[in-house]
Amino acid sequence: MKKNILLSMMVLAAGSLMAADSNPKDDVKAAATALGASANYTWHQTVEVPADSQFKPGPTDGKTEKGGYTWLSVSFNDNTSEAVINGTNVAVKTDNGWQSAAEATADGGGGGFSPGGFIVRAAQNLKTPAVEAATLADAAKELKAGDKGITGDLTEDGAKALLSFRGGRRGGTPPAITNPKGSVTFTLADGKLTKYQYHVSGSMDFNGNNFDIDRTTTVEIKDVGTTKVEVSDDAKKKLQ
Repeated sequence: MKKNILLSMMVLAAGSLMAADSNPKDDVKAAATALGASANYTWHQTVEVPADSQFKPGPTDGKTEKGGYTWLSVSFNDNTSEAVINGTNVAVKTDNGWQSAAEATADGGGGGFSPGGFIVRAAQNLKTPAVEAATLADAAKELKAGDKGITGDLTEDGAKALLSFRGGRRGGTPPAITNPKGSVTFTLADGKLTKYQYHVSGSMDFNGNNFDIDRTTTVEIKDVGTTKVEVSDDAKKKLQ
């Protein structure tokens, strides 16, 4: 009887030590690494902004395969654009059919907003969920497991990076960001990353005007190992 009691106490003590050694940040990064090592997966991203915001991003859908193609669909206002990425090469679908990045961003010096240029820059600066989740985990001050998932506040630099324009403005210095704040939540199921969400807020100085930013981005991951990325021959030609 005494031996059984002693053995039970040892098992409980070992379990407690293992739980104490478990690091939520390491768990998230391990899940992100496993996702990146998977053959393929699909994701769906939504962005929430205040009701009175002038710019309201639409959903983004993506599919990626390890060592192969990544397909991206980005919506903004009433426009939806497609892009295909292979390594550092990007092709985008426009009103004139599939174009290379150089073709889509050629504006003849006219400048202004270009749907083709917008999707090219989105594709060139894309971080797939596996990469972005690991980056967010590193940007968190500390991550703790709770009822809502694995959560934590972002560092000031981490929040500022998410608030900044990725890649900055062409030919200019990125807008200054002040009072950056943020938080992140990861959802794991059986050690696998299924969802993450981050909220950032702050102020941006853009052309002498100060704008408040408040944005919540949610990324849901599915069809791991069963996703198929189909790329047309016309798109492949523009990737060469």
